[in-house]
Amino acid sequence: MNIQYVKAYSQALGRDMEYKTYGTEGQAVLVFPSQDGRFFDYQDFDMVGVLSGFIDRGLIRLICVDSIDRETWSLSQGDQHQRIQRHEQWYHYIVGELIPQVRRYPDETFIATGCSMGGYHAANFFFRRPDLFHTLLSLSGLYYAGYFFPNYTDPLVYDNSPYDFLHNMPDDHPYWNLYRQRRIILCVGQGAWEDELLESTRQLDALLHEKNVPAWVDYWGHDVAHDWAWWRRQVVYFMRHLLEEHSYGYII
Repeated sequence: MNIQYVKAYSQALGRDMEYKTYGTEGQAVLVFPSQDGRFFDYQDFDMVGVLSGFIDRGLIRLICVDSIDRETWSLSQGDQHQRIQRHEQWYHYIVGELIPQVRRYPDETFIATGCSMGGYHAANFFFRRPDLFHTLLSLSGLYYAGYFFPNYTDPLVYDNSPYDFLHNMPDDHPYWNLYRQRRIILCVGQGAWEDELLESTRQLDALLHEKNVPAWVDYWGHDVAHDWAWWRRQVVYFMRHLLEEHSYGYII
């Protein structure tokens, strides 16, 4: 497996940022880490390992990005506006700097994926920029920003709250047709530590259904917890289906 580590200065964030890629061919997959996570977590928790069959066959290429959640979503005692403003700078780093760096050709689009907070990030980027992402695979995601910004109103919080901005998006907005042409997969367990994520997934499921946006929303069993052991099983299961849809055949 070809693995590359990159450290480069970000103009948007005013500091060096790191990411890691696995593989060189196939569908480009942008991986967002879970809360407070780092770009190397996907490898450390064996998510790269369980996907190695796809990577080694040239079917997918992972780009594992770094987060700054400790400066934004997790900094609960920090200045509210500064927190979300810093997140927006990170958003512009991903969209305006990292994606152009990792794209192999100008119009390449990506699968966005992540677990837990990474699932939120994946969904937020997908719904804000469906021109950049052709697929969303969110595992145990939360889809409204108010959970991290209670009793605080700010246009930037709204802009980063998929359930809220989708709920209020006009029916004639061109993004609705883009969403309908994309692949959306949301998965959540019904076991330990999934309660808030389960409810948020149900809400987004109902909203997408109301807006006539096709989505595969998969509710796993009551034994399925908010845990890497389950996310490893889920990512292989859904990635296999996504690749079979692209006529790659049965892989592992």
